Amino acid sequence: MMVPLKRRKVVSSHTESCDGDEIKFPQVVLFLLERKMGASRRSFLSHLGRKKGFQVEDKFSESVTHIISENNSGSEVRTWLDSQVKGQTPPVHLLDISWFTESMKAGHPVQILDRHKLQEQQITEAEVKVFSVPSYACQRRTSLENHNTVLTDALSLLAENAELSNEEGRGVAFCRAAAVLKSLPEQVTSMKQLKGLPCLGDHSLRVIKDVLENGASSEVESTKQSERYKALKVLTGIFGVGSKTAHRWISEGILNLQQLRDSGQTLNRAQQAGLEHYDNLNQPVTKAEADTIGDIVQRAVVSVLPGARVTLIGGFRRGKQTGHDVDFLITHPEEGREEGLMPKVVSYLEAQGCLLYQKTTRNSYLEAQGGPGRPSSNMDRFERCFSIFKLHKEDKQGAKQGATETVNGDPASCLHTLSQKESCEASDEGSEEEKSSTHRRWRAVRVDLVVSPISQFAFALLGWTGSKLFERELRRWAGHEKSMSLSSHALFDSKQGCYLRATSEEEIFTHLGLEFIPPSERNA
Repeated sequence: MMVPLKRRKVVSSHTESCDGDEIKFPQVVLFLLERKMGASRRSFLSHLGRKKGFQVEDKFSESVTHIISENNSGSEVRTWLDSQVKGQTPPVHLLDISWFTESMKAGHPVQILDRHKLQEQQITEAEVKVFSVPSYACQRRTSLENHNTVLTDALSLLAENAELSNEEGRGVAFCRAAAVLKSLPEQVTSMKQLKGLPCLGDHSLRVIKDVLENGASSEVESTKQSERYKALKVLTGIFGVGSKTAHRWISEGILNLQQLRDSGQTLNRAQQAGLEHYDNLNQPVTKAEADTIGDIVQRAVVSVLPGARVTLIGGFRRGKQTGHDVDFLITHPEEGREEGLMPKVVSYLEAQGCLLYQKTTRNSYLEAQGGPGRPSSNMDRFERCFSIFKLHKEDKQGAKQGATETVNGDPASCLHTLSQKESCEASDEGSEEEKSSTHRRWRAVRVDLVVSPISQFAFALLGWTGSKLFERELRRWAGHEKSMSLSSHALFDSKQGCYLRATSEEEIFTHLGLEFIPPSERNA
């Protein structure tokens, strides 16, 4: 319970505010906390308070008697208050915005009721819950439920900016810090809770502290407003454009799509398709849309190779309901039958009018007797098709959950809800406006098709399920802790000098000496 407020001496100069408004209630000195309220709303409410005869301070000082906040808990405001005052914190009312609005309506300070007070949970330093997690993300279970979204979003944005700026080491450091916070079972409310946690470097801790105390990170907000960051986001959002190309264009004064179109730059086929379908490809793909595309891919695959299996992989396999693209892993239970499958599948899809763009690469993986060279490439060498699908909007009405997931090694049945022509072909009738991204009857979607021999399927399934950081940490664990080399093709044991075979993801985890973590808990 808070100590009673003492009456403060009021000097005569406080009878008039800095705006010239008369101060009617000199014993009440208000301070509106900007945290979560926002600068413009705080400015408006401060002006309103002064017009009503209240003394409202722009800066916190020991003369303040009432701190008004919006959408903050008592502990959050108390943490902020402790950071503002050296020594003992002065007695002050911590009040919800409701007390302020009721006082404005009444024209005088209303009685402070329990519902106006911010609830504070008094926790001693000894009672602060300190979290503990393993060092590697592949040792942790990370579901889609994130109790620290504000913190992880801040760190993830800085990680993205570092990667776009070709500072991979810094980007990975921020990613690892964000992954630790994602795995925590509760919300972080105090820096003391983070004591001893792995992967939290000084820079990440400064960002976290800034967010906890102020509701946002000044570095993150500055990055968001950076013209370079905004340009990199836009340009790398073009399919087929990496950070190096984007940096080159920026150095030539190209900062947005229109400037790129007007620049006369020579674009390759992928970049041309990416620019043409930019809006669609930067619109999230839903699980229903992924399942519908899976039906189309399944029909194409089994039509050219009966018995082949198609599995939806990537974020959707981890339980996500939206993604930026759709990935499928294709195999056949008989080793070697999958060879030459991709060109046939692509031809089938092109004949149906399903593909707006496609580029196919051959399988170039070879097992070396002495194991993979070091450092091993993180890129796999499967037969693969990078494509842009034309998804008819009417298809989405027939989408069903889990249509393409392989369960216990059995391929899901193909759903013949629409004819092949209905699923792929867009109407050629109508005006140009009707064919725009807003009015046309189809949308473009990024789709990757990957073909794996059945002997490598478990490794490919693990590698292509993600998340990206989870896979990176698996490879790091294999190399640093087990003297092994892991890829999406195989696992090589350097000590034994041989490849370790596996027919399931569980076997791979066992080889690595790790507890099996299901896909839904690999969201690092």
